[in-house]
Amino acid sequence: MSSTTSNGHGPAGGASRRDFLGLVTGAFAAVGSAAIAWSLIDSMNPAADVIAAGAPMDIDVSKIEPGQQIVVRWRGMPILLVNRTAEMMATLNNKTDVARLADPDSNVNQQPGYARNWHRSVKPELAVLVGICTHLGCLPEYFPKPDPSQPVENWPGGYFCPCHGSKYDLAGRVYKNVPAPDNLPVPPYFYVDPKTVRVGQNPAGISFSLGEVAQL
Repeated sequence: MSSTTSNGHGPAGGASRRDFLGLVTGAFAAVGSAAIAWSLIDSMNPAADVIAAGAPMDIDVSKIEPGQQIVVRWRGMPILLVNRTAEMMATLNNKTDVARLADPDSNVNQQPGYARNWHRSVKPELAVLVGICTHLGCLPEYFPKPDPSQPVENWPGGYFCPCHGSKYDLAGRVYKNVPAPDNLPVPPYFYVDPKTVRVGQNPAGISFSLGEVAQL
């Protein structure tokens, strides 16, 4: 994995006070796309210290290609956003694969109530997850489809943690008999409009925070 970090300040010693966010792009058609490349974008969002304190951030999801993942940093955590294709969503309801999951119905409190469904999201096509393995906090790698180079058998793709071998499906649901105990967390979020997701804030009338999850 190659990574680039930012001190959270813009040019001229922080004059712009715009936070630079990490962006990870995983193309669905890419071969061997396990390597995650970080680049920097100007988020046009609040300053780094404000975001670190928990301020919500808006993300334009309209430009995420089918099968593509982007990663933004919120409160110091990688937030994964994936535009799931119809083929990818079909794997989430495959009875054989579902039977191998540790918590297929999301009974463990790892998500807000509005994401306690088979796709673990507000809309089936867009996944929004915290990209931190629930075992020891490693960063799981995105595999939109099986990769023969990985030592994972009978796995339709999803997330694989190279540190200790934990694996998740494309909804962040953990498989049985791996070190990770729980599904990947889902952060609070809602759609501001059809093109914009606000991470860090719930829909009106709903209260949920990542401090409530069983494992982060």
